[in-house]
Amino acid sequence: MTVQAERMAPSGRPGNGPVGGKARSVYLSLRGEISSGTYAPGATLPAESKLAASHDVSRVTVRRALAALAAEGLVETRSGAGTTVTEGAQAPLSADIASALPQLAQMGQATTARLLSFAYVAAPAPVLRALDLPEGARVQRATRIRLSEGRPFSHLTTFVPEAIARHYDEADLARAPLLQLLERAGTRIEAAQQSVTATAATPEVAEALGTVLGAPLLSLTRTVRDVEGRGVEYLSALYLPDLFRLDMTLSRVREGDTSHWEPVIGGGA
Repeated sequence: MTVQAERMAPSGRPGNGPVGGKARSVYLSLRGEISSGTYAPGATLPAESKLAASHDVSRVTVRRALAALAAEGLVETRSGAGTTVTEGAQAPLSADIASALPQLAQMGQATTARLLSFAYVAAPAPVLRALDLPEGARVQRATRIRLSEGRPFSHLTTFVPEAIARHYDEADLARAPLLQLLERAGTRIEAAQQSVTATAATPEVAEALGTVLGAPLLSLTRTVRDVEGRGVEYLSALYLPDLFRLDMTLSRVREGDTSHWEPVIGGGA
């Protein structure tokens, strides 16, 4: 598992990118190409004139995008040498979707979390349905951001039935991964069902993740069940796509004259 390592902007927070729409578009595009490895550490970016032509913008717009990348420590511009990708621009965190639970536990130990909110509330309708709870049931709702080397990469909101959640407190949740706390409380986790889609950053989430309003995010929802099939956790997670990815290893299965792809359970990321 590799960790995305990005330097902080001069303010100590990750850069939010340029404000202008066109400059922001170029910034996000280049940022994605850097994080995906299209431009690896040490690589030289195309000249400003070529970037301007390929993105159909002015060179001034390109300079603003490059300045934002430089403020995050992702690139460095030197007179006569062009703009190069720094050694701090590494690959994102990754997890294999076919073996997600153990990998997420490992990720929880390798990263840090910051608790943003903690409360006991009436379960929202989607949570009631997902966890098979009765009407009016209360859950513990907690919102955290998870950081890698000080850089936020995920915004997590979890809902746990009150009877289970009372076995740990706010301080515990700020220190340990939730799966670890559930197991410590005697919950024997058996399975999980999840779905993945895309969404855009709201003002609150953008502020927490240090990104721009409307930035694309990877959206994941997961329902975790114990050995008796009871719902024990509902997770709504948002990830910065340049800092986190979900992988899947597939195997080609042939049946007579037909064939199809199947996930390899336990496949590596």
